[in-house]
Parts: sequence; structure tokens; C-alpha cells
Amino acid sequence: MANQSLSFEGVESAEQVNCITTTLMLIDGVESVEVGKHGAEVEGRVRRDALIKAVEALDLSINVT
Repeated sequence: MANQSLSFEGVESAEQVNCITTTLMLIDGVESVEVGKHGAEVEGRVRRDALIKAVEALDLSINVT
């Protein structure tokens, strides 16, 4: 199983963290997610670009890398 790391800039609230966590957990292939204000650790069989696109689609005005 692969691990992916994402970095965030601009996450300001627990509500945003919860929203990102829920979105990432709903992606097919994701086994576990740990999200904080500065990034996320995702475990599972999923492409990194799919994770980034899912977070960007939330339109939370944050930068994801």
C-alpha cells in the first residue's frame, strides 16, 4: 500500500480540515487519512493527482501541493 503526502497553505479552521478529511476518505482506493492544517498523509492505492484534484474541487481557497 502506498503513502501519499499533501501540503496545504491557507487552511484556517477545523471545519476545513473536517471537509478535506471527508472528501479524501470518499475517494476509491483510500484506506486511511490523517489531515491537519498544514497537510495530509493518505494511505491507499490512489494517484496523488486525484487527491489534489479532489481537494481543489472543494473550492476552499487553499493551495494544495
